[in-house]
Amino acid sequence: MRGWVRTLRDQKKFSFIEVNDGSSLSGIQAVAECELPSYTELKGFNTGASVEIIGKVVLSQGKGQKYEIQAETLRLVGECPVETYPIQKKRATQEFLRGIAHLRPRTNTISAVSRVRSALAFATHDFFQKEGFVYLQSPLITASDCEGAGEMFRVTTLPMDDLAKMPKTPEGGADFSKDFFSKPAFLTVSGQLSGETYACALGDIYTFGPTFRAENSQTTRHLAEFHMIEPEMAFADLWAAMSNAEAYVKHTVKYVLASCKEDIDFFGKFMDKTLAQRLDKLANEPFVRIAYRDAIVLLQDEIAKDPKKWAFPDVKFGTDLATEHERWLAETKFQSCVFVHNYPRQIKSFYMRDNEDGETVDSFDLLVPGIGELIGGSQREERLEVLKKKMAEFKLKEEDYWWYLDLRRFGSVPHAGYGLGFERLVCYVTAIDNIREAIAFPRYPGSAEF
Repeated sequence: MRGWVRTLRDQKKFSFIEVNDGSSLSGIQAVAECELPSYTELKGFNTGASVEIIGKVVLSQGKGQKYEIQAETLRLVGECPVETYPIQKKRATQEFLRGIAHLRPRTNTISAVSRVRSALAFATHDFFQKEGFVYLQSPLITASDCEGAGEMFRVTTLPMDDLAKMPKTPEGGADFSKDFFSKPAFLTVSGQLSGETYACALGDIYTFGPTFRAENSQTTRHLAEFHMIEPEMAFADLWAAMSNAEAYVKHTVKYVLASCKEDIDFFGKFMDKTLAQRLDKLANEPFVRIAYRDAIVLLQDEIAKDPKKWAFPDVKFGTDLATEHERWLAETKFQSCVFVHNYPRQIKSFYMRDNEDGETVDSFDLLVPGIGELIGGSQREERLEVLKKKMAEFKLKEEDYWWYLDLRRFGSVPHAGYGLGFERLVCYVTAIDNIREAIAFPRYPGSAEF
């Protein structure tokens, strides 16, 4: 057995050593008798030390575990001075552990999150591969702002002094001709536009990779670097995208319930006692679907009862729903996962297909209890002239998206897709309340230490 010492209890004639190798929440106990030639090695068996124990697996005589190791040889692999080891037996706050992110995987919470995250990633590929989707690795460096929000990290090889003194083009803009890509380049906020390109040739594709938002936010729901799962389906409409999204979420949750029971039980004990029940309900009951207009009416009726309970009581058609609105719909009104669809066009992105009413677009958000928005998706605008008008409305230059418009010129098809924030899915399945614990090394304003 190779792993790290969790606890050591010395008795007169033998010692109990609990070792964990990271493969599961529970470690295994080894019993070492004092007559062993290597018993002196126990002097270095402090919490956190790496060790190797050779022996026989036998039925345990204690009540805490079924099996234990009857040690024959003990070896200290790596020392861990107990006086300076930051992780002690007492419970540490997650804020403290973020400051030692290189060591926090050794805690129960983060190790359990890591195993569940790994299972969710496997289940993601398993689902889409079985559905016949092609896995696309979309680029991380791009010249396109998919969301149009402008909150992007710039990529450049120019020294800071050169950036400050950058010459202007005849049109008055910054001249990037001497930069590496000869034009402004950024870390991507989404793989969607690349995904649409390949969906219009291969049918159904999905991307799964890091994305970046330079949003100066310190909330428990935002990261500067996170992972997105973005399927794109040709010859598909809004309803097909919602059906696929529901099937995907159900598949991943069922897989985790079956393969990570010990970790889910841990989160149910320490994070949310209703977790197992909530996940089981998600996996086995149909999601609610409601139009945005109808959701607004429900919210207005509820807020009117006591507006003072709401941070954002002013809700009307055109309101971009806040987290409190989303969670009320999912947790209180329907007590279920909820698709809200057909949002107002003015609060959604340029690529979403306009509806005939001239006010809404074929879009949807999936709202889940405890989180709020988990998925956002839409049918894409496949009509060339309509898309060109929308780009002008959103003040986007056609020459920057010439290749995207070509998809509408040459063999255009109706297509739809969605994006899921992977870390938010991890938060939902584990019931952890801060997204910074859902990723190995969180990136947020003021933090890029590790």
